[in-house]
Amino acid sequence: MWSPRKVLVFALVAASSFTYVHVLEFCQSTHHDCNSDSHDNKGSKSKLSQHTVKSRWNMSISNLIQDLDQFRVSCKKLIEAFPIDEVDGNFARSVKHCIFSKSNPTPLKDPLRLAATSKDVIEGILDLDVAVTQSDDFLHFASGGRLPLGSVPLAHRYGGHQFGYWAGQLGDGRAHSLGQYTNRKGEVWELQLKGSGKTPYSRSGDGRAVIRSSVREFLCSEAMHFLGVPTSRAASLVVSDEPVIRDQFYNGNVKTERGAVVLRLAKSWFRIGSLEILAQSGEIELLRKLLNFVIDEHFSSINSDDPDKYLVFYSTVVNETAHLIAQWMSVGFAHGVCNTDNFSLLSITIDYGPFGFMESYNPSVAKIILKGYVDIYQMRIHQLFKAKLGLLGEDEEDGYLIAFLLKMMEDTKSDFTMVFRQLSEVPVQQLHNRNFTQMWAFEDLSSHKLFSDWLSKYLLRLSRQQNNSDLDRQHRMKNVNPRYVLRNWMAESAISKAEMNDFSEVELLYHILSFPFVTQETAEEAGYAARPPLWAKRLKVSCSS
Repeated sequence: MWSPRKVLVFALVAASSFTYVHVLEFCQSTHHDCNSDSHDNKGSKSKLSQHTVKSRWNMSISNLIQDLDQFRVSCKKLIEAFPIDEVDGNFARSVKHCIFSKSNPTPLKDPLRLAATSKDVIEGILDLDVAVTQSDDFLHFASGGRLPLGSVPLAHRYGGHQFGYWAGQLGDGRAHSLGQYTNRKGEVWELQLKGSGKTPYSRSGDGRAVIRSSVREFLCSEAMHFLGVPTSRAASLVVSDEPVIRDQFYNGNVKTERGAVVLRLAKSWFRIGSLEILAQSGEIELLRKLLNFVIDEHFSSINSDDPDKYLVFYSTVVNETAHLIAQWMSVGFAHGVCNTDNFSLLSITIDYGPFGFMESYNPSVAKIILKGYVDIYQMRIHQLFKAKLGLLGEDEEDGYLIAFLLKMMEDTKSDFTMVFRQLSEVPVQQLHNRNFTQMWAFEDLSSHKLFSDWLSKYLLRLSRQQNNSDLDRQHRMKNVNPRYVLRNWMAESAISKAEMNDFSEVELLYHILSFPFVTQETAEEAGYAARPPLWAKRLKVSCSS
């Protein structure tokens, strides 16, 4: 019997779990297929036949949609699958016995400005000619003022455990799902506006997002994609002069900021909290219906007739969430709000709030204590960090070598990203010579009293790798150790300019973070691989960030 208690236990354990991810290999292209996750490869069980998809998209790859009037989404599948909230209106209320509420976006007020777009998403996923984004139609579409054909905007009802406590009903308090888009590849993507106004789930909020948080979400979701980490995507960022009142750090320091909307997309926005709210309220039949829908649409490897399909689903989510978290750790990413309402059932990174990329290495960021996925997580961490160190084959000392390095990084407060990157760039002979000039992060690490012991063990391990040249090692390591990540100081610099209507650094960061493994002259000139400025240590982020 699928009891509420079992569902709740599942949701709590799965909240600390992650998505199957292929070992990252660098790809020069910004094409969507370059770093797709396993759910991209599986695809959903669309009811469109292959023949239908092929005939619909019987055009060359360069023949993109050039008129927004030809762009169409569908809400039919979601609306037909689940009961909809019987109450109309965007006023806050307790919602029962449904998955979605109909809720229209509140358009951002003019004047509007298109601050940034992802060409990779616009052309590679949405099949739109990027020239369309320069039109007024797109500006209003991406800010909530114009609905695409076929759209019936929905706000999703979900709950969540926040910092260990049940928080009750949460839901899309400032997001509106516009519908599902099936692209020329047959992929189904769910489009969503974030910052688009009140919904029944807004509680005391205004349903708006501000430039500060929207710039961070746009840049980081795209940056994570190009790092090879499963994530939601961001198509565009629209800003307005509409005033939005925010108390950024919840300390009574209220100030007026400017509103913004991100057009984002994912294969699904269902999350662990989508199940929890139904379990908590005793809506078991609706819970079963939602589980069946998610399995049928997004987990093609699970037989829908299997009597143990819920157990298999649970096992899959635990496994895949462990893989996702391991990938976060491998690039030094900390989510910041690891609550069940922010964890995708498809194990992709969603809901970018007070995230950060580690600079001075601090292992307390990575304290994963729930037991459901520990073995999987440790195995994946071991694989990823072996790759980061350029190690091939198996050696019983590899785990010790990795732990030894991380302990030295902790003691010396060495920069996480640049230690691994500089180790990727230095020839073995230079390591033997202990010449680390112009390698600021590695210089910090080498100050540790046990550094020589570790380096000797590392060089000995590399020497045992047969048929592997030093250039091959460097090439492999550069392809998994990024030179550029979205550090908070970089985002803050771009946000400061954006708030003055200068979006040049947002655009610069987007282009640089699209190729995080490649040394770029403009990035070097901007200091994006240099030691962070002293003022960066004073930065703070919050849930409204």
